[in-house]
Amino acid sequence: MVDYHMTSGGAPPHMGQLGQDQRYMEQEEDWDRDLLLDPAWEKQQRKTFTAWCNSHLRKAGTQIENIDEDFRDGLKLMLLLEVISGERLPKPERGKMRVHKINNVNKALDFIASKGVKLVSIGAEEIVDGNTKMTLGMIWTIILRFAIQDISVEETSAKEGLLLWCQRKTAPYKNVNVQNFHISWKDGLAFNALIHRHRPELIEYDKLRKDDPVTNLNNAFEVAERYLDIPKMLDAEDIVNTARPDEKAIMTYVSSFYHAFSGAQKAETAANRICKVLAVNQENEHLMEDYEKLASDLLEWIRRTIPWLENRVPEKTMHDMQQKLEDFRDYRRVHKPPKVQEKCQLEINFNTLQTKLRLSNRPAFMPSEGKMVSDINNGWQHLEQAEKGFEEWLLNAIRRLERLDHLAEKFRQKALIHEAWTEGKEAMLKQKDYESATLADIKALIRKHEAFESDLAAHQDRVEQIAAIAQELNELDYYDSPSVNARCQKICDQWDLLGSLTHTRREALEVTEKQLEAIDQLYLEYAKRAAPFNNWMEGAMEDLQDMFIVHTIEEIEGLIAAHEQFKSTLPDADREREAILGIQNEAQKIADYSHIKLASGNPYTTVTPQIINSKWEKVQQLVPKRDGALKGEHDKQQSNEHLRLQFASLANVVGPWIQAKMEEIGRIAIELHGTLEDQMTHLKQYEQSVINYKPNIDKLEQQHQLIQEALIFDNKHTNYTMEHIRVGWEHLLTTIARTSNEVENQILTRDAKGISQEQMHEYRASFNHFDRDHTGALGPEEFKACLISLGYDVENDRQGDAEFNRIMAIVDPNNTGMVTFQAFIDFMSRETTDTDTADQVIASFKVLAGDKNYITAAELRRELPPDQAEYCIARMAPYQGPDAVPGALDYMSFSTALYGESDL
Repeated sequence: MVDYHMTSGGAPPHMGQLGQDQRYMEQEEDWDRDLLLDPAWEKQQRKTFTAWCNSHLRKAGTQIENIDEDFRDGLKLMLLLEVISGERLPKPERGKMRVHKINNVNKALDFIASKGVKLVSIGAEEIVDGNTKMTLGMIWTIILRFAIQDISVEETSAKEGLLLWCQRKTAPYKNVNVQNFHISWKDGLAFNALIHRHRPELIEYDKLRKDDPVTNLNNAFEVAERYLDIPKMLDAEDIVNTARPDEKAIMTYVSSFYHAFSGAQKAETAANRICKVLAVNQENEHLMEDYEKLASDLLEWIRRTIPWLENRVPEKTMHDMQQKLEDFRDYRRVHKPPKVQEKCQLEINFNTLQTKLRLSNRPAFMPSEGKMVSDINNGWQHLEQAEKGFEEWLLNAIRRLERLDHLAEKFRQKALIHEAWTEGKEAMLKQKDYESATLADIKALIRKHEAFESDLAAHQDRVEQIAAIAQELNELDYYDSPSVNARCQKICDQWDLLGSLTHTRREALEVTEKQLEAIDQLYLEYAKRAAPFNNWMEGAMEDLQDMFIVHTIEEIEGLIAAHEQFKSTLPDADREREAILGIQNEAQKIADYSHIKLASGNPYTTVTPQIINSKWEKVQQLVPKRDGALKGEHDKQQSNEHLRLQFASLANVVGPWIQAKMEEIGRIAIELHGTLEDQMTHLKQYEQSVINYKPNIDKLEQQHQLIQEALIFDNKHTNYTMEHIRVGWEHLLTTIARTSNEVENQILTRDAKGISQEQMHEYRASFNHFDRDHTGALGPEEFKACLISLGYDVENDRQGDAEFNRIMAIVDPNNTGMVTFQAFIDFMSRETTDTDTADQVIASFKVLAGDKNYITAAELRRELPPDQAEYCIARMAPYQGPDAVPGALDYMSFSTALYGESDL
């Protein structure tokens, strides 16, 4: 007897991949002699092994009838091995002698041993002698090696792999629980479930009954033989009537089902791969369409808004300008914030899309012309530049209109006073009353004219002020300048005429003066003192009624001080009034004493004591009114100061808080610990804590609006403006969102590449260790040191520099000189993991096409889900090869296009 054992010199070269399967083979080859003597098991094995051998021998046009006898000469045994292995064995010996038969069987056993099978206690002589036990053991060894050993399911193989395959396929079926290859199959439901899982049209599974195993088994065996080309290897009665069916017979029979359905399994795997690739591609296309629409809408809004912000044409009235300021506030509060969020979300969507494309080996997304993130950022910068100057221009325009209104009102008041004073003066100067007057009258007329000249000179300043105000209104482009100019010109022309008429009348009076006596000196003195005092009172009344505009409490306090100074002069003015009235009283006393009948009124002046008293009383009334107006303005400025302090107290807290949070989020982005999900949770909590601070921003906005409504233009108590706070707040929210997006992309990378949490921590620790300046990015030298620490050969020599330049081209394709953490983990994951490629997708399509170079629409619709089948049909070009048929589609160019030209 010859024993076929592995030699001590080691396994054959092809034995290296056997591993765990070989150990299983060795266990199975320890043939249990006692079990083989069991008549029921021997019968099952004989029938099963005979049917299995004939299923292969019929391919060579032959078969066996008796497994003990038909393999004795070794000829059909060698033929069986050639059919199942696809290899040629040595030429058999055709002699009829025992030695010839032994040599043929030895050639077969040598071939089995060459396949890494350890044959224990099975010799050629026993096979030639027709030893049933040894023959069945040899056939079982062949079945194990060529039908079961190569079965592999989810990293398990041979018997365990076949059992796992059965469990996976029958899991959805009721009353089926495959745990072994003997009693789990007695009721026949497991055989029927395997067939129904792959060919549901062949089995009406719901009509099968667990309590009728014979019917179930016969149904499965007959369907398998008729439709699946699996010969009937067992009798239902043999299985049912045996307490424990033979495991090897059942395994042999089940392996035939596995191999019959393996083609369908490959097609299913191929279809799943294609579905996965197409699903990724469809999702990416949806993201691209969403980006294009959001970018178009945002750019259109920017395009419409910028011209409005750049329009610097002022309105003519204060009401219209204040409405324009209110429109701008609505833009800042209502219209812009959603667009800030849209811009931030657009950048996040773009980064997420690029990450998904990169992780699935797709080409980077290139938006339509003019819709790049950089284009949107440029447009946004243009918008903010226009916005930055718009508010300042609005406030300056409002200040300008406010000053114009003040000047115009001041012009009207002075013009009214002057016109009231000039009324009748032209007619008075033109009269020739001196021609018929007495000497006394003439002298009176002369002195009256002198008083008038004094009064005229006193009004010169007012005329000059009126002209100066009109000139300033013209220089400030006052909208009603034509009417102001016309009125000013009329006043100036009249003033020139009065000057000319005054000069002419004086000459006429002087010609006749030689004929006149001096007139009453008291009247003359009265007229001379009353006229300037009257002018002083008119000036005082004008000043007391003059409008004022101030912006600070210091300015109003200056006006109050000036007013107090004016009030301090009133006692002296009252004494002057009493003195002037005393002159008039003295003249009246002289006339009374001399019994002189005085003419009504002072011939030298129109300023009567009644006028002086009336105007003095008017001044006395205006002083307390002025006090009240100044006090009201003082209260208003105190209120404005309170608003400034209130805004400053909160702004001086919010501003540093935002700056501190900006520095804190910078540190958090570098020092995050724990899993990426923990980091994401921490960032969301941190973001929520920042959002919870929003009421302080809103409160500051409310205070800022009160300041704007009060027309307060400066605040010495703080360096923070509302614009600084808004920009800082928006920047803080954007930075948190970008940091969260970076962690989300790291999660996508980890999940897509299969990176463990420990690897991600190791990558982060290495990156942070070499990020000395905590900028969140590595310079070239820092990155090189990091690579060296990870075992890369990038030392400073020609080969190392070339390798380093290759890596830098991957992690920094834009030559920015910095390597981000996202680029670093992309590189590390690319070095350690694998993804689908265009070649793999092409191979999958080839399986579905039945190994053809093209595929048809019918095949796509049969193998793929409807939406993905139609997706492929719509995008595949017609196949142009020499073997093309009508309706043939080119799946190769379609698969290559999915991954870009880099995979060609």
